[in-house]
Amino acid sequence: MNDSLRAARVATFVYFTLCGTLMGTWVVNIPAVEERVGISHATLGGLLVLLGLGAFIGMQVAGRLTDGLGARIVVPATGVLSSVALVLPGLPREPWTLAGALLVFGFCNGCLDVSMNAHAVHVEKAYGRPVMSAFHATFSVGGVLAALVGAATASAGLSPAVGMGAVGALGIVIALVSARALLPAAPAAVDTTSEREAEQAPAAKRSSTSGRIWMLAALALMVMLCEGAANDWSALHLKDVLGAPASTAAFAYGTFAATMTIGRLLADRLVARFGSMAILRYGAATAAVGITIVTVSPWIWAAFAGWALFGLGLSGCVPQLFSAAGHADPSAAGANVSRVAGLGYVGMLAGPAVIGWLTHLVALNHAFVLLILLCAITAVAARILRNGSDRTPELAHSSH
Repeated sequence: MNDSLRAARVATFVYFTLCGTLMGTWVVNIPAVEERVGISHATLGGLLVLLGLGAFIGMQVAGRLTDGLGARIVVPATGVLSSVALVLPGLPREPWTLAGALLVFGFCNGCLDVSMNAHAVHVEKAYGRPVMSAFHATFSVGGVLAALVGAATASAGLSPAVGMGAVGALGIVIALVSARALLPAAPAAVDTTSEREAEQAPAAKRSSTSGRIWMLAALALMVMLCEGAANDWSALHLKDVLGAPASTAAFAYGTFAATMTIGRLLADRLVARFGSMAILRYGAATAAVGITIVTVSPWIWAAFAGWALFGLGLSGCVPQLFSAAGHADPSAAGANVSRVAGLGYVGMLAGPAVIGWLTHLVALNHAFVLLILLCAITAVAARILRNGSDRTPELAHSSH
């Protein structure tokens, strides 16, 4: 293993952390921006749809650009654009200008998200062993950094524009400095026999690959819907259903996020030993057990344990799906990752809304039955990773 490959891996960690920090910086400034613009929670919720729409469009654009131009160009370019765009939501005083700012920021962040994931697939391919989950863990670390910076800027009395602008300026520098360490292109492909087979690949085989990608995307939607629901409803569950004080309820999400981060730091070693299908299957099953405990338990301590299991179980699922999509066809890694990430992002945004809609029909904890079902379906469908997508044998072969 050479120094340039190690440097590329470190640079990928940096971009994942940067992406998480940029998005986290926006999230921690939402209350201040809402107050500055003078809008209601309902109006803000509608505007956040534009953030998601921009991200989805950006993911589709970046996937094709990354395949065509290479991650070494697209990743730093989108890192710079996303850093510049971060300041935009901190400037408006009118709802319509905030809408435009969120659309642009979402687009740029979605571009960075897909291009860095496509590069992560190339790094993983070159390493010859699973490394994807650790990259996703550093995205979560970026969110923690954003919370710390946001608390510091708020205590200093700085406006959202100043705080977000400072983070964005630092992000530009980081994106540019880290660019040189990225891999110049996808790992070189294959021998002449493989190339000849690829040229003669029938349309049916390409259609089969496309169908598997969309199945991976559907699983990503289900898993990320569960994650989005936990983000917005875990604290409210403890407060409204179990009667916990607000200060105690806040730790429900903290418990979920902490076990998810820990799980992603450990997942790569588990994938190397047991395979990605096992991680997806038993991870989703663990998440189902965790959210079942949350749904039925009347005790606060048990709810904490349930949210912890839910986060731990979900932690390794999304990285396996992204990686499988990228490895299905290395020449189209960006486009395939964009499909899985895009549909997954729809699930992330839809999760809170779907649970909220269900609460009009049943109690909040009973609405979580949907999450149990989605985790169970994912566990059963995990066999798709055995069909040419399980990373362990594939990566071991590529390392020889």
